Amino acid sequence: MVYKGWVIGALLSCASTLSAFVPTGVAPGYFGPNALPVIDMSDGLTYSRLRVELAADGYFGFKGDKTADLFARVQVPLFTRWANLCVWMPVYEWYSQADGTGSGAGDVYIMTNVQVLHHEWFKTEKAKYIPQMTVRLGMKTASGGQFERKRHFDSPGYFFDLTMGQTIPVKEVSLRFAGSVGFLCWQTGEARQNDAFMYGLQAKVQHEYVSAQVEWGGYVGWERSGDAPMTIKARVAGHAKGFEPYVQYQYGIKDYAYHQVRVGLVYNIDVLKR
Repeated sequence: MVYKGWVIGALLSCASTLSAFVPTGVAPGYFGPNALPVIDMSDGLTYSRLRVELAADGYFGFKGDKTADLFARVQVPLFTRWANLCVWMPVYEWYSQADGTGSGAGDVYIMTNVQVLHHEWFKTEKAKYIPQMTVRLGMKTASGGQFERKRHFDSPGYFFDLTMGQTIPVKEVSLRFAGSVGFLCWQTGEARQNDAFMYGLQAKVQHEYVSAQVEWGGYVGWERSGDAPMTIKARVAGHAKGFEPYVQYQYGIKDYAYHQVRVGLVYNIDVLKR
């Protein structure tokens, strides 16, 4: 009897241990497009101007789901060009999915972006070859609702990343290349979280009046079930007197069952000079 009890106890212990590794399903592959999207990369530079951005999004799911939302983002220099505060969110979304239609507010993302390396800090002839580097720390609130309809996670998230970039002037345009690595985690239960490795590559061509960029990136969670979204984003923007109208397209390559069209406008204000 003692032997049987020991065997049963061991089997129950193993089953409990294995259950801890069962995917929770709280991952972007099973939720709406705004639950935990691939976060836009930094380009390795902080901003010297206040940037106010408004946009409209259209998401078209590969399984027939459709979502439209209003998007807002503000980036503020923190009394210096070398540190920025950024706050953004899908303000409100409207959606149509297999179990019906609905609407609701999204999560708020709060980030700080700090310049930790820049060629202007070095007064040497070869300083122009030194790349620029930023460190970004951020968090996601749990303000978005409708967890039961798989629109937003009912939990917070946190991340940090390191981005390095370099600009190469070519006649009347400049080329900029950037790469990013980081860490992302989000709560999936009362005593459980998913940890993910973040990555990204970006290329941008800049002219005085127009710019274009392409960005490939994503993150990979440890559960390996719908938690490794990968996307590619392409963006074209105009530049005139502080205004930046733009169009962006995003394609979900993996664990992100949507493609997105965004039309937006950014307005830049030289608050530090004022």
